[in-house]
Amino acid sequence: MSYTGRLILFCRLFLLSLLIESTVVFCSYGQDSIPLVKSIIIKYDTVNYIEKLLPQTDIPVKDRFILDHRNNNIGFELAPDSGFEYQYFLKGFDRVWTGWRSMSLKEYTNLPAGRYTFSARFRGDDNKPGTIPDIVFRVLPEWYLSPAAIIIYILLAAILIKLTFDQLRLSFVRSQYSLEQIINKRTEDLIIEKEKTEALLANVLPKNTADELMAKGKATKMKYNFVTVLFSDIQGFTTIAEEMNPEILIDELDKFFFYFDSVVEKYRIEKIKTIGDAYMCAGGIPEKNRTNPVEVILAALEMMAYMNRIKETTEIEGMKYWDIRIGIHTGTVVAGVVGQKKLSYDIWGDTVNTASRMESSGDGGKINISGTTHEFVKEFFTCQYRGKMPVKYKGELEMYFVEGIAPDLSNEDGSPNKLFIIRMQRIKLLDIEEMVIKLFDDEASPNLYFHNSGLVKNICNQVEILSSAERLSDEEFINLKLASVFLLSGYIYDYDKPMEESTRLVEEILPAYGFERENVTAVSRIIKNLHSNNPESLSDKILHDARYDYLGRVDFIFLTDKLLRESTEYGSHPGRATWVDNQLRLLNEHDFYTASARIMRSVSVAEQIDALKVYKD
Repeated sequence: MSYTGRLILFCRLFLLSLLIESTVVFCSYGQDSIPLVKSIIIKYDTVNYIEKLLPQTDIPVKDRFILDHRNNNIGFELAPDSGFEYQYFLKGFDRVWTGWRSMSLKEYTNLPAGRYTFSARFRGDDNKPGTIPDIVFRVLPEWYLSPAAIIIYILLAAILIKLTFDQLRLSFVRSQYSLEQIINKRTEDLIIEKEKTEALLANVLPKNTADELMAKGKATKMKYNFVTVLFSDIQGFTTIAEEMNPEILIDELDKFFFYFDSVVEKYRIEKIKTIGDAYMCAGGIPEKNRTNPVEVILAALEMMAYMNRIKETTEIEGMKYWDIRIGIHTGTVVAGVVGQKKLSYDIWGDTVNTASRMESSGDGGKINISGTTHEFVKEFFTCQYRGKMPVKYKGELEMYFVEGIAPDLSNEDGSPNKLFIIRMQRIKLLDIEEMVIKLFDDEASPNLYFHNSGLVKNICNQVEILSSAERLSDEEFINLKLASVFLLSGYIYDYDKPMEESTRLVEEILPAYGFERENVTAVSRIIKNLHSNNPESLSDKILHDARYDYLGRVDFIFLTDKLLRESTEYGSHPGRATWVDNQLRLLNEHDFYTASARIMRSVSVAEQIDALKVYKD
């Protein structure tokens, strides 16, 4: 072989050897020599961890380890352990990568609970970097810091908060209930004390005066022009007091005065005071009335009858009897409260002095009245004229002894009969009418343009005229007149339910004026029959005609305009045209029940209709 041939063969063998060497190097460096995690050291125990994957594979190696909180020391050993440099980073623990180092072991101690990702980089002699697949692992917290434990803590906290809230709420409710009980008890005590105070004041002062005193702290003095004053005392009381045991004396006086108190309360008379054996009371205060002279004498007759019964008993027992003198006079007084600490209701004036003189000028067992009082009661009582008697500081005054109720007005036992009561009730009608008119003026709404005190007066006047013309009996007239007085009073308190309010006032007021239950029932029935347009008796028809008297009056248009204004403000009617149509219908359908009302009609139906049509336009 020539030299050139030998040289070519040598080159070929050299290139083949280089190719074989390069293949071996490639196999050892490209596949088997790529650094991997060889093992994991967990608390000094080594766990083999070798996963061979070709570098070009897209599948990452992610083995998840779950470590107990006691095994929180971990190390990662890489292979090969020489020929490479490494960088390490533990995500969740390290902040930055470590520097390049030839050490193939990386350890971490006392890792807190959490999730970690271990990453590593490598580079060989050619400084070409590579990465090792990440290893993900988790260190469990202690049992009391585990998620389940935290959930339990949250639930327990929520339950505790709920229980605490419930306990606080229960405690608050109990405290509130306890406070309410205390407040209710204190309120009840205050109410009881207030009632006691009011009752005490009512025993000492008239109700209106007591109310004014509690509201304002003082009571104004008032002048009354028509008051009947009664004085009584025991004849020869000084001698009796000297001879009788003081305790028995006081007990006897207390017994007499207790009975006198019940009598004056029965007749709505105001007790003023007692001084020793003297007893003083007055009718017509604080509530003014026209019947007080008659009621005071009725009370005096009952007092005298009681003392006469005591006298008969003591005579039978052989004891000394007590005889009383009573003096009565009617006139003007001034009434009011006296004192700042120990309050006293008293009256002053010449009438008081004259009544006292009537008592001192009388005889034992007699009721002595002045000529003035006699003028107001002579139709009710039989009186004996005494003539003009001298009175200290008064000159001569006419006096009368009251012997009893007039024969035609009394029963066999001397008590007032039905006729007496009817006469008294006729007088009381004026007081009640005056009271209701004042109620309208003081409490009625200014929007009551039609249903006002003026209409009440007109209805009452018409009732009196028609009752007289239709010859209604006195007893029927009294109930009818009362019904006419109260008919519209319900509009003061409830415009939509006037009937109910009117009958309620009847129930409240009439008994206070001494009317019987049968009067209350009869008056309420008449009012209800009118509102339901159901006349049953002559009284019902008269009240109906008096109520609708304005339909036949010359001022009908003026009154119906006031009624329209009132109804509009209370939301009852839509407008004038509809209102006029309703009034036209009312005029066409309405007719008076009594002949007297038809005769008294001033304007015919046709004339009223023509006037309404003009009013509509």
